[in-house]
Amino acid sequence: MSSEQDPTIYSVAREAQVSISTVSRVLNSPNLVKQETRDKVLAAIDRLQFVPKAAAQAQAKKQLGRIGVLTPFFTHPSFVQRMRGVSSVLAANSYELVIYPVESMGQVLHYLETLPVTRRLDGVITMALSVDDSIANRFLSNHFPIVSIEFAHPSFCNVLVDNFEGGRLAAEYLLKKGHTDCGFIGDGGLPDYAIRPSEDRYRGFRQFLLKNGGKLADVHVIFPSPGDVPAQIQKLLNHHHRPTAIFTASDELAMQVLSVARKNGIRIPNDLALIGFDDLDFASHIGLTTISQQLDESGRIAAELLLKRIHDVNKPKQNVTLQFSIVERDTV
Repeated sequence: MSSEQDPTIYSVAREAQVSISTVSRVLNSPNLVKQETRDKVLAAIDRLQFVPKAAAQAQAKKQLGRIGVLTPFFTHPSFVQRMRGVSSVLAANSYELVIYPVESMGQVLHYLETLPVTRRLDGVITMALSVDDSIANRFLSNHFPIVSIEFAHPSFCNVLVDNFEGGRLAAEYLLKKGHTDCGFIGDGGLPDYAIRPSEDRYRGFRQFLLKNGGKLADVHVIFPSPGDVPAQIQKLLNHHHRPTAIFTASDELAMQVLSVARKNGIRIPNDLALIGFDDLDFASHIGLTTISQQLDESGRIAAELLLKRIHDVNKPKQNVTLQFSIVERDTV
C-alpha cells in the first residue's frame, strides 16, 4: 500500500510494476491491454484508491450532468421503449443520456471496470446485464451510483421483472380461454453476457400449464436464433398436430407468428390464438393480446432511483418489482 496522501498515475504504475502509458491504456483503451496486465493495474487502482485527475475534478464539482446506460440490446424495441422512460426523467432534470451499447463480454467488463474509476458520468443504469461481486465492490468502493434493471444485486438499487410470474400469467390466461394444448416461442442465440428473460417466462408458463391440466409438447417449444425465426415458426405452424394457442416471449416474435400465419392462411384467433409479451407500441396497432411489463415505467423508476442515489449516496437501497397485466385485444 502506497504511503502517498493522494496517489497518482505514477503511484499506480509503480504498484502494478507497469509503465504509465499502460495504466493510461487500461483506463481509456482496455481492449489494447492483455487481461492479466489489466487485472494487475485495476488491482493496484483499488488498493491505492486512485482517482484520476479528471474524476477528482468532477467529484469536486459534485456533478457532471451525465448518466450512462449499458445495454446489450439497445436497438430492440423493448429497450428503446424502456430508454424512453429513462430519458423522460433525465431531460426533466437537465441530465444528458449517454448510451453504451455492448456487443461482447470484453466491452461489458471494460465499462463496468473503468466507469467507476474514470467518473466520466454521475451514475449508470444497466439493463439486462449481470454484475458479479468484484465489479459490484468496485462501484461501492468508488461510491459510484448504479441501478440495475432485470438483474438483482444486493448492493444496488434494482428494478425487477418477475419473468417467471409473467409466464405463469400467460398460461393462466390461455387456460381460462379454453386453450389446453399450447406452444411457446422464446429468444435463442443470445450472447453469454446478457440475461435470458424468455427462459424464465418459459419455465413459469410450462409449470402452471402442466400443473393445471394443460399440454406443452416438446415439439411445440422453440428457441430459434434471430436468423432462423421465420423458418422455425413455419415448421411449428405446419406440424400435423398444431397447438391451439402460442405464447411468445416477446411482441416481436408474436408479430413474426402473425406474418407466417397470414402467409399460410391460418386465421388468428379462429385457427390459432396468440399472446405476446411486452406491450410494445405497435401491439395496439396490430391488435395483439399481450402482457404489459410497463417498459416506460421501469425506465422512469430506474432513472428516479439513480438520481436519488446521486444526490444522497447513503440513501437506503430499494428494490422495485413491476406488476404485469394482461392487455386483451384481438388475437386470443
